[in-house]
Amino acid sequence: MNRVIVIGGGVRSGKSAFALERARELGPRRAFLATAQAFDDEMRDRIAQHRRERGPDFATIEEPLAVPEAIAALRDVDVVVVDCLTLWLSNLLLIDAAPAPILRRVDDLVAVLARRACHAILVTNEVGMGVVPPSPLGRAFRDVCGIAHQRLAAIADEVDIAMLGAILRIHPAPVALARPLR
Repeated sequence: MNRVIVIGGGVRSGKSAFALERARELGPRRAFLATAQAFDDEMRDRIAQHRRERGPDFATIEEPLAVPEAIAALRDVDVVVVDCLTLWLSNLLLIDAAPAPILRRVDDLVAVLARRACHAILVTNEVGMGVVPPSPLGRAFRDVCGIAHQRLAAIADEVDIAMLGAILRIHPAPVALARPLR
């Protein structure tokens, strides 16, 4: 049975590395759907570094906006890693700052995941544990992310959270250490 796995956590918490580990366990035909956009040299360097870290065993698809459609179009893939949902939501928010159309796109993603032909691992940043953002755009981003996370976690077979270098499986219960601390 194909699984939906949501891995959330803070920046540099180990969630992407864990997602790659899980993908390697789930099959040899792997795709990596990258949502980042290289608007400057620093981001181009980050993207290149991430490609090197993944190595050649992932087919990379760069898609900052049409994530549901890109997943639906996948063929002959055992597992897809989407990294990251928060960048995707940010990309959509910068095009249309209204939450309603963005949440409809989240619903499109949920529908595609319900009928997917492969495992799907979704990497995302937990943004709701900090202070209330001072700007309307920041608050809209936080709210859209929180609602998106709820909708995706509701259909997930597995939910993990990365924090302080530990990966905790929080669904299905019981909560357990998903990867030993190094």
